[in-house]
Amino acid sequence: MPDDSGPLLLGPLLRYAGPTSATVWVQSRDHSRVTVRAFGREWSATTFGVHGHHYALVVLGGLEPGASSDYTVDIDGEQVWPPADPAYARFPASRVTTLDPHEPSRIAFGSCRTSVSHDAAGNASNGVDALRAYALELSRTDPQRWPHLVAFLGDQVYADMTSDEMQDFIRARRDPSQPPWLELKDYQEYAHLYRLAWTEPANRWLLSTLPSTMIFDDHDIRDDWNTSQQWHREMNAKPWWHERIVGGLASYWVYQHAGNLSPEELATDEIWQAIAAHAGSGAEDEIDLTETLDAFAERVDRRPDTYRWSYTRDLGESRLVVVDSRAARVLEPSRRSILDDAEMEWLDEQLQGGVEHLFVGTSLPFLISPGLHDFEAMNEAMASGAWGPWLARHAEGLRRTVDLEHWAAFQEGFAQVLEMVAAVARGERGRAPGTVTFLSGDVHHSFVTEVDPKVLGPGASRVVQAVCSPIRNPMPRGIRIMTALMARGLVRPMRFLAGRSSKVPDPAYPWRVTHGPWYENCLATLHVRGRGLVITWEAGEVSGDHHDQPELRRVARVAIS
Repeated sequence: MPDDSGPLLLGPLLRYAGPTSATVWVQSRDHSRVTVRAFGREWSATTFGVHGHHYALVVLGGLEPGASSDYTVDIDGEQVWPPADPAYARFPASRVTTLDPHEPSRIAFGSCRTSVSHDAAGNASNGVDALRAYALELSRTDPQRWPHLVAFLGDQVYADMTSDEMQDFIRARRDPSQPPWLELKDYQEYAHLYRLAWTEPANRWLLSTLPSTMIFDDHDIRDDWNTSQQWHREMNAKPWWHERIVGGLASYWVYQHAGNLSPEELATDEIWQAIAAHAGSGAEDEIDLTETLDAFAERVDRRPDTYRWSYTRDLGESRLVVVDSRAARVLEPSRRSILDDAEMEWLDEQLQGGVEHLFVGTSLPFLISPGLHDFEAMNEAMASGAWGPWLARHAEGLRRTVDLEHWAAFQEGFAQVLEMVAAVARGERGRAPGTVTFLSGDVHHSFVTEVDPKVLGPGASRVVQAVCSPIRNPMPRGIRIMTALMARGLVRPMRFLAGRSSKVPDPAYPWRVTHGPWYENCLATLHVRGRGLVITWEAGEVSGDHHDQPELRRVARVAIS
């Protein structure tokens, strides 16, 4: 169980780190003043409250580009980080490192991480935690070689597949024989789930010293979240769903989203404006955002176009655009799109050239294996009634059973974004980048796909999809056979079937699986090499009975030249 004895309950997490500013997130036990000391200076913030919990996001400003400093955290004048706990003695001091705009980018990324024990039992059920193995390796590595950030691309927590520890917490506060059973019910349970996910010492140290970006996927809320109009109607009819979605989105803003934003973006965020206004008033009390965040979460669930979860990170020579592929979907069968009109317009503005590399982070892979893409496109047409109501009913069931809900299952939106990307690659939106690279997770196996360079024309960017999934939640062996067939053996049969129907759109630009699939728990690291990239997938491996001391093992290395 997480330790509640000290004033610091969770964190610190180093979230945003730009050339001249950074943010550090903490959860404290009480209403307090949180101070971060680095670079011979200090910055402070008073906590804000949500459902009886206390948080602070401390903004560090006026920094120099490419600078690095160890940092400490005080709560009400008491130093709480680094902790006195001997479990942290082997880790270097946590540090803030600002972005050097001229240094080639290094990005670690991955998705899908369950929070179970790191002993023999946990490794047997869920495999070795690749993030923890990466943290242990990083602690022994020259900081000059560390990534500039780690991008967590969905399923940071599992609200619907709970661990034994989480179930113990649920049983202690309510009857699990009643809905929603052993799934999460509300904000209080989300708060406990995040603490279980982020308190293990090695992972906690890594989160304290590597800047991070995050975006949700379905399991952060519930499996198949917004997969179809019928799913949406059924879930909203359940009496327990309202509290779940409100708790899920409110806690997501607190634990994940606020830290995604730069100080400039925070200044325009409606929730942060309430925090800033209270701080600027000189009030000594703590602002309680419980009602504000609950009302906000309810509104943005019902009207997704009133708030944007997507965001961007400028990386100097490159740019990262992180896209919400869950909350802003259009689900009407006649015009399904993974992005609504407002989100599509925003993405259209962000997909521009003039950078060395354009990275698009989206939890759901954009360019999945061609066989699976055609299968999902055919399923969407069937479920929308293209071949009558009988097939539509069965197609809807199949869609949920085998998760046919990626970009390919939203053909209208997929085609729009593919044309935008092709325009960037051809240099029609500024100088063509070296690559337009999608970074994704979700599918519990890793691979690389690439658009055929010949169809984009001479001098065009390489258009690549890189997937790293899972960090810790391996795919069952039986399902691996199907994914392998879709990646290779069934590509031509599926293309033949899809191509024969006028009701299934043909992709404008063909692509293929170039590397993979791989099925290990992995974390990937991307290195910019001029106009090219090198991407490495690494897994944790246990030697003998040393289950808590995994070593990193390279699974694959792919060069995009």
